[in-house]
Amino acid sequence: MQLEIFQVDAFSAVPFGGNPAAVIPLEQWLPDDLLQRIAEENNLSETAYFVRNGEVFDLRWFTPAVEVDLCGHATLAAAWVLFEQLGERAEVLRFSTRSGELRVSRAADGRLAMDFPAKQPVAVDMPEGLLAALGLGAARAVYRSDDYVVMIGDASLLDALEPDFVALSAFDVRGIAVTAPGRGFDFVTRWFGPRVGVNEDPVTGSAHTSLAPLWAQQLGKQVLRCEQGGARKGQLSCEVSGNGRVIILGQAALFLQGVLFV
Repeated sequence: MQLEIFQVDAFSAVPFGGNPAAVIPLEQWLPDDLLQRIAEENNLSETAYFVRNGEVFDLRWFTPAVEVDLCGHATLAAAWVLFEQLGERAEVLRFSTRSGELRVSRAADGRLAMDFPAKQPVAVDMPEGLLAALGLGAARAVYRSDDYVVMIGDASLLDALEPDFVALSAFDVRGIAVTAPGRGFDFVTRWFGPRVGVNEDPVTGSAHTSLAPLWAQQLGKQVLRCEQGGARKGQLSCEVSGNGRVIILGQAALFLQGVLFV
């Protein structure tokens, strides 16, 4: 069997930036174990698969280790492939997912705008051992949603982080985001997810469904400019309107197009 595959760098205008995702269009669903093995073989943080279902696309995301409930950068990549490579003419793409219906449209400036459900992180006590696992001496606060969100005051500390991924994998959350204000953006972040098979994700769109409402509250702003990543970085914007949704905007660039033989 031959399957078309695209590798797209999401949240970047050019290749070699942002977060790479594999996108594989399907005529019908393949067995779950095969979808997982393909994602493992791709060895990217996410492989996205979609199947057209009338006017909607059923969309699923797999890390090399597990299927996940929500992935932002692979949704952006899938929408970009549909618009730019497969000639989809709909003004708004509707994706049916584990996280409900997600919609992606073209913004006026040419970026893609993803309409995602917002999540409001809850302040919690610092879990024992978390700062040590991250290699941090202190933090301003810690919050919990799908991830632990560790807020620090100095953005310059982010690039130097060298977490203990084995220790981080023991915490019962999807991942750990470390975030700070500044460096030319409203906030900057690094995200670590060894528990789901991704030690570090360069740009995690789904994490911004929690990060954006948190920083909107902290900064008193509805429109936020954001950057995420360590050695490899990507940029995005978030709009928090207070209606329980977050609009996440970004660009994408094609790196690879080919055929899988399975």
